[in-house]
Amino acid sequence: MRLGLYVRNMGPQSAPDTVVACARAVEEVGLDHLWVGDHIAIPPDDAEGSNGRYLDPLATLAFLAGCTSRVQLGLGVLVLPYRPPLPTAKWIATIQELSRGRLLFGVGSGWMKPEFRAVGVDYTRRGKITDATLEFLQRCFTDDVVEENGQPFLFRPRPPRPPILVGGAPEYAFPRIVRFGDGWMPFGVEVDDLAPQIAELRRQMRAAGKPDPEIVAVTRLDLDDPPAASARANAFAAAGATALVHGWRYTGYDDFRVGADAMAALDIAR
Repeated sequence: MRLGLYVRNMGPQSAPDTVVACARAVEEVGLDHLWVGDHIAIPPDDAEGSNGRYLDPLATLAFLAGCTSRVQLGLGVLVLPYRPPLPTAKWIATIQELSRGRLLFGVGSGWMKPEFRAVGVDYTRRGKITDATLEFLQRCFTDDVVEENGQPFLFRPRPPRPPILVGGAPEYAFPRIVRFGDGWMPFGVEVDDLAPQIAELRRQMRAAGKPDPEIVAVTRLDLDDPPAASARANAFAAAGATALVHGWRYTGYDDFRVGADAMAALDIAR
């Protein structure tokens, strides 16, 4: 099972030197991937922990691609309805190209109504917009010449499409994964509930003639208790998770480095 950490692209921990140091630490300790989140318009009454400071996740990963060389770079997750499809596709292709194929493309339809109001997008259409964007992205990564709005255009560079990992509850995420994706990114799912959900997704993927999905589970581990953290990680692996991502609120680089070292020292099969 592969292991990753969230690097906070929000709050005081998103200062440039701290973000770079944390990303390099993930690489140095031998973890497999790092992840950033997506908020672009936090309302004042929901800014605890970040004070509304958020780095754009696409720009952050483009920046970190040049500061690292091995670790995979994950969007966990990009809220597709916030952004127009063509510029989003160009961002994704550019990061994939400049990182030499290290991007992990987590996607979601979003949940925070105030952000939808701020960007002027109908919250009730977020699922349809997500599917339309994914369909467009698939076309962009299939052929150099793409047509949109009646206009053919060249989509270059066109590196290999990054893996698409869909976040969300099974009833919404699974049909989207079968149509467009390569795996599921469940957040906060209890490990006891995960095995039957994974079994059902595998069944649906096989029925569609697709490979078994990647399962990138996002949770919190008690890294202060290594045996308990290792046992929990191994339970996720036994349930069918192919990767585990730990996210927590760290105070700065030193705190992050302690967590990265503890994560890399977990007693699990990798």
